[in-house]
Amino acid sequence: MSLDKDLQCREIYTKAVCGKGRKFSQVTNTVTPPHAPTSILGAWIINNQYDAVKSGENVEVVGTYDINIWYSYDRNTKTDVAKETVSYVEVVPLHYLDKKHKPSTAEVSAVATQEPNCVEASISSHGDNVLIRVEREFKVEMFAETKVCVVVCPNGCDEYDDKHVDFGGVEDGDFEDLDPDLFDEELS
Repeated sequence: MSLDKDLQCREIYTKAVCGKGRKFSQVTNTVTPPHAPTSILGAWIINNQYDAVKSGENVEVVGTYDINIWYSYDRNTKTDVAKETVSYVEVVPLHYLDKKHKPSTAEVSAVATQEPNCVEASISSHGDNVLIRVEREFKVEMFAETKVCVVVCPNGCDEYDDKHVDFGGVEDGDFEDLDPDLFDEELS
């Protein structure tokens, strides 16, 4: 087996996750129905569409969704559905950022870990608008080329094919207490 002095290191470029971020937010949208509402009978959000765009050390999630409000008016004698498309920009900071990445190769992606949903709908104090409180959460990643250092076997991989490698005292049961829920679901 090789000694430490026999180890060689090489720097290689590879495409890797070089930045991650997550952001939960609550926003209030105002919808003005054609008739002054008497009561709110239901509110829901549909058709969420978005794209991710890199912006400095952040990722901007740029999107739209439709708000639908079922309401009564004319002293609860009639009903209607008000529809409105809302545009949004969510700035998600990259909490982990590899400073050695090549910016010209950066690509970003976003996943809605919580689709926008209505958690409260109420009539404004003036009585002519409906206030919709919306919760949403996005997870973003930035992929880019970056430099990593790897250990190289000077005699090739054949030298280690049938050898046992000792990892310095790690016992078989040392990982029993690890919480599998902490592992990134994308690894499995």
